[in-house]
Amino acid sequence: MKKVLLIAFLFSCSTFAIAQIKTPAPSPTQTIKQDFALSSIEITYSRPVVKGRKIFGDLVPYGKMWRTGANGATRIKFGDDVVIGGKPMKAGEYALYTIPGESEWEIIFNKGVTNGGLTGYKPEEDVIKFKVKPEILKAPVESFTIELADVKPMSTDLQLRWENTLVNIPITTEFDSKIMAQIDDAMNKDSKPYYQAAMYYSENGKDLNQAVKWFDKAIEQNPKGYWIYHQKANALVKLGKKSEAKVAAQKSMVLAREQKNDDYVTLNEKLIAGLN
Repeated sequence: MKKVLLIAFLFSCSTFAIAQIKTPAPSPTQTIKQDFALSSIEITYSRPVVKGRKIFGDLVPYGKMWRTGANGATRIKFGDDVVIGGKPMKAGEYALYTIPGESEWEIIFNKGVTNGGLTGYKPEEDVIKFKVKPEILKAPVESFTIELADVKPMSTDLQLRWENTLVNIPITTEFDSKIMAQIDDAMNKDSKPYYQAAMYYSENGKDLNQAVKWFDKAIEQNPKGYWIYHQKANALVKLGKKSEAKVAAQKSMVLAREQKNDDYVTLNEKLIAGLN
């Protein structure tokens, strides 16, 4: 009898072990991190799949709050203060909720980052709310997708894509005052970042004459820096000083050839050709 009980026990353990198998999540979690401005934006969400179903207006009803994904709350972390949908929002982590509509979506950022989807949601924890118009996609999207598109230094678009619907949410930020303060501070120290300061001035509509002066100082720090001469040439082109730009580009090309950097040789050839 004891033997029979032992066999039954071992069989039940074996059955239990077989039951504990790992299978793919039906709505897998994705985390994306995008460098943006002076920090980054990080998004964690779960991705449900269409599977032949009607999504918006059916599985996801119009006029009702949606957790904007599956499983737990969709979370978005901003490393910088931003303006999103025209509303200012402080750096930090937020839960993203939406209320889909056929012609208009309401976007809600909430403090409830530990919420289990809609469970735990509190309206008094809403940080900002605004409305956007959805767009119709030319090609359907099977898996719910959140992405950051058209990423530029001070702007990007947070996009929600699923089925035939696209929701585009503009994000902007401002960092010019921070960088200008960093430059002012750095220029009062012994080791001065002339090249970085000159590049920021040259690429962001600042004082180009000051940029050229800083490029010259950077060249004194690194006389063989072919990339510095090339960027100085670009700044001189913007100032309309073509003859000086050509001299700087030629010097950059000579140094680039010496250091076997064909990319910069080509860049300088194109710059010089554009001056004629």
